[in-house]
Amino acid sequence: MEELEKLYKKHSTWVDIVQSFGCNRDTAEDIVMEMYIKIQKSLETGLDISHGENDINYYYIFRTLSTMFLDLKRKEKNTTFVDIENLVDRTSGLTHIDYDANYDKVKQALDELYWYDKKVYELIESGVRISELSKKTKIGYYSLYGTYKKVVKHLKKKL
Repeated sequence: MEELEKLYKKHSTWVDIVQSFGCNRDTAEDIVMEMYIKIQKSLETGLDISHGENDINYYYIFRTLSTMFLDLKRKEKNTTFVDIENLVDRTSGLTHIDYDANYDKVKQALDELYWYDKKVYELIESGVRISELSKKTKIGYYSLYGTYKKVVKHLKKKL
């Protein structure tokens, strides 16, 4: 922890270095904070960032910051921003959905199922988590999960 404290004493220097790469102050702060996390993990595995007794290896920190900045730029390069005004109205091709008829189909499809499958589906759909249901009923988690997925697949086929 001692080396991390030495590193933090130069916080404004690290932020200035990242800003010199060409990013704004907020982004520079974020990169420096990520650098602290990365260095902390490396220190726990045995990394030595000291240079002499009372100093830090500036070159290692500089390289770490520049690598993190370049990684960020690469990710931004692969990100596509879409102007919302240029989007085509995708809802115009949709037809009217008769929810009452579909509800009746689902109800009918559920009535065709074995009572156990129907009850598991209804419980999970009502908000009970599979893990909770498994603990309460002493039925295996994957058995309940498989039953639920089987019912969902059956309903999709019916619709």
